Amino acid sequence: MKLSQLLKFIEPIRVYLPEAQVNEKDGRVVHHSVSDVELPDPEIGSIHYRAQDVKAGGVFVAIAGHIADGHDFIDEALNRRAAAVVAQQEIRPQEIQNPPGSHGDRGGGQVNTHAVIIQVSNTRQALANLSAAFYGNPSERQVLIGITGTNGKTTTAYLIERILQQAGYAVGVIGTINYRYAGKTFDNPITTPESTDLQRILSEMLSAGITHVVMEASSHAIDLYRIQCCWLDMAVFTNLSQDHLDFHGDMQSYWASKKRLFTHYLASGPKKDRALAVINCDNPYGQELKQLLAVPLITTGRGNGCAVRLAATRCELSGITGTISTPDGTFDFISPLVGEHNVENILSAAGAAAALQLSPEIIKSGVEALSHIRGRLERIDNDTGRFVYIDYAHTPDALRNVICALRAITTNRIVCVFGCGGDRDKEKRPMMGEIAAKHCDLSIVTSDNPRTEDPQRIIEHILEGSRRVNGCAYSRADLKSGFGDKGFVVEPDRRHAIELGIHVSRPGDTVLIAGKGHETYQILGKTTIPFDDREEARKVLVRLKV
Repeated sequence: MKLSQLLKFIEPIRVYLPEAQVNEKDGRVVHHSVSDVELPDPEIGSIHYRAQDVKAGGVFVAIAGHIADGHDFIDEALNRRAAAVVAQQEIRPQEIQNPPGSHGDRGGGQVNTHAVIIQVSNTRQALANLSAAFYGNPSERQVLIGITGTNGKTTTAYLIERILQQAGYAVGVIGTINYRYAGKTFDNPITTPESTDLQRILSEMLSAGITHVVMEASSHAIDLYRIQCCWLDMAVFTNLSQDHLDFHGDMQSYWASKKRLFTHYLASGPKKDRALAVINCDNPYGQELKQLLAVPLITTGRGNGCAVRLAATRCELSGITGTISTPDGTFDFISPLVGEHNVENILSAAGAAAALQLSPEIIKSGVEALSHIRGRLERIDNDTGRFVYIDYAHTPDALRNVICALRAITTNRIVCVFGCGGDRDKEKRPMMGEIAAKHCDLSIVTSDNPRTEDPQRIIEHILEGSRRVNGCAYSRADLKSGFGDKGFVVEPDRRHAIELGIHVSRPGDTVLIAGKGHETYQILGKTTIPFDDREEARKVLVRLKV
C-alpha cells in the first residue's frame, strides 16, 4: 500500500520532509503544511509501534506507553530505515539529525533522514486507523462480538465460542488467556492487543476462514483506542465493580470507559444500523446502561422483564443445573461450571446467542459443551479428599463471588490463599482483605505479582481490611497443628503460602488459590519468573498423599 493511500485515514497537522532544515533562529526543525508540499510516496510494507521491530519501508507510529514513550525511540526507527514516522509531539533536531547509518554532518543545519515525518494530534488514534487500513479492515467482513465488564469476560467468551461452534460457525477468540482460531492457540500478553496486533490477528483469522470473532474489550483498550476501527456487530456487558482505578482514577471514569464501548464504538461505523447490545440487568450498572442505549438490545437476568431469563437454578460442587427462557423458547441445561456468578455468565452468552437468533437447542448444547476454563474456578483433582480450586479473582467483587459460590456448596471450612498486584489499584487491597477474612475460615495473605512495589507494603494494605474482621491473627508457628478459630495469617512467599493453605486444610475442606488463575509466571521487580498456581498445588497434593 502506498503512503499516500494510508495518509487518507489520518489527519496530519504538519510534516517534516527528508533533508529537512533546522531554523537557525529557534533551532527547530522546519515543518510544512501537507497541502504546501509534494510528499514522497513509497510503498509501505508494515506498520509498527515498537521501534525495535521496525522493518525497512515500514511506518513507525510513536505512542506513549505505561513505561516508555515511543517518541524517545524515533531515532532508532529511522536507523532501521522506516519510510515514515507518525508522531504526536513536535520533532526535535536531535531526534532526526544524522541518525546512525546516515551520511550527514552533525555540524551543519541540514537534517539528514530518508523518512517523511508526520505530526498528528493523537498517535493512538492514528495507529488504529492506519492499521485497519493496512490490513484491509477485516472486521467489516466478520461478525465481531465485543465483551466488556469487570468480571466474567473470559468465561462468557468461552461460552459464546462453544455455542457458535455448535451452530457450525468458524470461530476465533481474542481474550485474556490467549487468542485462538482454526485449531491454533497463541499467547496473549494483554486482554485486548494493541490496535496493530489486533488488526493483524483479525486479518489472519479472516484469511483462515473465520466468520465469527469473540473479543474481550478491556477498559484500557477502549480508552487507548486499541479497538478503534474494530466494527462491532454486538457488544455484551457482564457487570461493573471496582478495578483499574490506578489507570482510570475513579469509578466514574472507569464506568465512562465501559459505556463508551456501547455509546461510541457499537453505535458508529458501517455496522451501526444492525448493531445489537446484550446487557446483564442483574447488575445495577447494567440497569443504567439499558436506559442510555439507542441501539436494539437483549436484556439478561433473573427478573421477569428480561428477554433472556433464568427460570430456575441449582448450584452444587458438581456444577450448575437450571432452566433458561429465551424469546424463542425455554431449555434446561447442566453445566460443569461452578458458582452463582457463572449463572450470570451463562445468561450473557445465551443472550448473545439469542441476539444472533440461534435456537434454544443450539444454546443448550453450547453451554453444556464447556467443561472447564483454565484458571476460572478450576478444580485440581487429587486423592486427599480436599477440594482445591484455582481462580483468577483479583478484584473485590470477583473474590467475593467465588468465595460465596464455594460457601453456598460446601459445609466444611474454606481456606483462601490470595494477594494483590503491585503498581496497580491500591484502594481495592483492604477491601479484598476484609472480604477474605469475613467469608473464609482462614485467609492466607501472600504475594501476587508485586512488580516494583515492596511485597510487604502491599500485604500491609491488605491487612488493613483483614483486621476489620473479628478473627485471630495467626503466625505460621500457630498453624503447625492446624487451626480452630476463624482468622488470617501472612506468608509473603506464594509457593510457601500455597503449601501452607493445603497443609492446614482437612479432608472435606475447600482451598481457594486466588488472583493469578491461568497465569504461568510471577512478576518480581522487573523480572518475570515461571510460576503456576496449578502446578504448585499439584506438587503439594502429591506430597501430601504420599
